[in-house]
Order: sequence, then C-alpha cells, then structure tokens
Amino acid sequence: MARAICLRLLTMAPRTRAQLAEALRKREVPDDAAEAVLARFSDVGLIDDAAFADAWVSSRHAGRGLARRALAAELRHRGVDDDTVRDAVDRLDPDQEVETARRLVARKMASTRGLDPAPRTRRLVGMLARKGYSAGLAFRVVREALESEGAEVAEDEFFE
Repeated sequence: MARAICLRLLTMAPRTRAQLAEALRKREVPDDAAEAVLARFSDVGLIDDAAFADAWVSSRHAGRGLARRALAAELRHRGVDDDTVRDAVDRLDPDQEVETARRLVARKMASTRGLDPAPRTRRLVGMLARKGYSAGLAFRVVREALESEGAEVAEDEFFE
C-alpha cells in the first residue's frame, strides 16, 4: 500500500521525501512500512531531495522570478533540509538574480507610469520584496530603472 501511494504521488509531480512521508502518515501507513518504502525509493533514485531542490530553484527562478530567500523558504516548507536548500540556492548566479530583478521591474514599469516617483518606487520595491529580493538590491534596481527614464529618486522620498 505504501509503495502504491508513493508511486501515484510521484507520477503526478516530483516530491520530497518529507512530502511523501507526510502523505503516508496521513493515510495511516505504519511507520516501519513507510520508512522501508521511502528508503528503497531513495536507494533507487525515485526520491532525490537534492535533484528536487535544484530543479525547483531553476524552475521557480526562471518562471516566477523568485529570489534566493523566497526559494529557500519554499524548499524548507516542502521539507528539504537546510544543507540541501543552501546548496541549491547557492547555485543560483548572483548576476542572474540581479538581471531577473531588472527584468521584473522593466515589465512592471509601464503599469506604474503616471505615478509620482515615491509611490512608484514603493510599488516596484514592494513587488521585488514579495519575491524575496533584499531591500538594498530592490531599491538599487528600481532606482536604476527610474533614472533611465529620467525620473529622479531620492532615498528620503522612499522612506517617508
């Protein structure tokens, strides 16, 4: 029964060991049977949290523009251990992260045209913050984008 549950779940989408263990617990599979199946699936490579984390980081960064902090939080929420999370997010190139932030801001700029610089800055920085970017990086990228349009952004405007 544990084997069938795990196979069905893995057929639908990749899962972490913790997600499969939780699914087995919810279905009241005895702990020893669950552990035996999880160990066997790990041994044969059907469960690989490191591969899951690498794929997750690549996919979510490219698709949703999430930064390291948000990606790490999502992986931890899915039961991936801290060392594996750290390894996966450390593979994300810092220059790529900055370029992704710039791309996100450029895409959002049109919908903020016509606003004064301060609220425009807050909206753009807030969007990046929700995706896990640090305040310093977010403000720098937004300032660059606004200045490239000819707008002047004073730091004290943002922090009023």
